[in-house]
Amino acid sequence: MIARDLISDSVTPVKTSDSGALVLGLMDEYRVSQLPIVNDKDYLGMICDTDIFNLNAFDDPVGNHNLSLSSAYVKEYQPIYEVIQTFAKLKLTVMPVLDEKNQYLGVITLANLVHHLAGITSIDSQGGIIVLEINDKDYSLAHICQMVEANDAAVLSSYVTSFPDSTKLEVTLKINRLDIGAILQTFDRYGYIVTSSYSNQDAYSDTLQERFDSLMNYLNI
Repeated sequence: MIARDLISDSVTPVKTSDSGALVLGLMDEYRVSQLPIVNDKDYLGMICDTDIFNLNAFDDPVGNHNLSLSSAYVKEYQPIYEVIQTFAKLKLTVMPVLDEKNQYLGVITLANLVHHLAGITSIDSQGGIIVLEINDKDYSLAHICQMVEANDAAVLSSYVTSFPDSTKLEVTLKINRLDIGAILQTFDRYGYIVTSSYSNQDAYSDTLQERFDSLMNYLNI
């Protein structure tokens, strides 16, 4: 999945001639803290609510404001993981997407990104979750998947968490089976450390879904 696939049509850009008051009203309507400034298809940067408040001239056009996020954007072919990284680094609520000619294509909203992230992590799929602790030099997703598949199951999604000043990795697996006992025994046989495991019977997935739904409600989805 790439940035172009994540573009939302729920947020429209503003123009340099729009007043600060109008832009703040749009931010409140869209529930975002930044909006892109676009003239025709030329992306000029993003204006933040703090940019407008700091100038304290709400009737002035936003083209008169200094932009604190003049280079905040992603290119249309960047993968979703790079989009997430840029969102986190810049602490944004919207992300402009540009084509190869640096023309504006649209924005990715944080809410829409969370929706897509839920899809690629299989949050809506029933199954168990297994968390492994592995030395970084021993990590092999292919070998892990082989052990899961040997128990007539499949890995729906996985992600790896690394820690500063540590050679340990935390590998979280979403499995397509509710009964993960045999898989846990296989990992134990091969010397893998299972730090935690959950299944739908444990109500972990229900709790995860509730937290996701709460986040969606917060983002006004």
